[in-house]
Amino acid sequence: MDRTIAHDPLVLLARKAAAAGAEILARRDESKFNTDEKSAAGDWVTDFDRAAEEAIRATIVTTRPNDELTGEEYPSAKPANPSGLRWSIDPLDGTTNFVRNIAYYCSSVAVCEKDEDGSERWVAAAIAAPALHVEYFAGRGLGAWKQDLLTGKLTQLSGPTDTEARILATGFGYDPARREFQASVLQQVIGDYVNVRRLGSAALDLCLVAEGALDAYAEFGTQEYDWAAGALIAEEAGTLVGRPVGYPGWQYAGLVDASKLPMPD
Repeated sequence: MDRTIAHDPLVLLARKAAAAGAEILARRDESKFNTDEKSAAGDWVTDFDRAAEEAIRATIVTTRPNDELTGEEYPSAKPANPSGLRWSIDPLDGTTNFVRNIAYYCSSVAVCEKDEDGSERWVAAAIAAPALHVEYFAGRGLGAWKQDLLTGKLTQLSGPTDTEARILATGFGYDPARREFQASVLQQVIGDYVNVRRLGSAALDLCLVAEGALDAYAEFGTQEYDWAAGALIAEEAGTLVGRPVGYPGWQYAGLVDASKLPMPD
């Protein structure tokens, strides 16, 4: 692994924070689930979500108390003397998988910095998936990496190679109208692919594109914390990435024809 990324303080902190969240998720015990219905049937929030976000926030604040924090489960934290850095936290991406004992779930952490024009630029990211025993991380200009947490093996990621046997990953929302729109777009793009996967974690979909296991990912309506870390990891792997402009919008990566991804009427 490149020594620069190995010692980059923001990458190190992102990895440490994601690992703290994943350590909470690794305590998964079905008998202790306290699930509340959130926005619609099947969209669950658990005590694990909250505990994992608390662990992630505590890890970041201990090192960088003047950074802004935004997350899925708690209000944004805006310090009195902001540093100009903002962290985007998804303590448990793939919550339904987590509840149903499907291995594709993770803790996702990314940080961006404000440029002089007020725009934000993502600079470091990490995703830890405890049931898969894998970690992904990236730093702007420093590449994207995968670590097998059982063997310690490190692999630099370089994205998918073009093939006639492309596989697309996507996702569907809980709202029926949104699902119908997403399904209608899938019908338009399916001719570019030989098959489709729906794994249930936007963060891990983007990481799988980064490592070339998937050829493309496109989903409408994901939140920033869903894609913040994974998009930078895919981008640093050298693959095409499109982030939503506003909400809702399209998040995509890999071998995707973005002209076929319309907005709803």
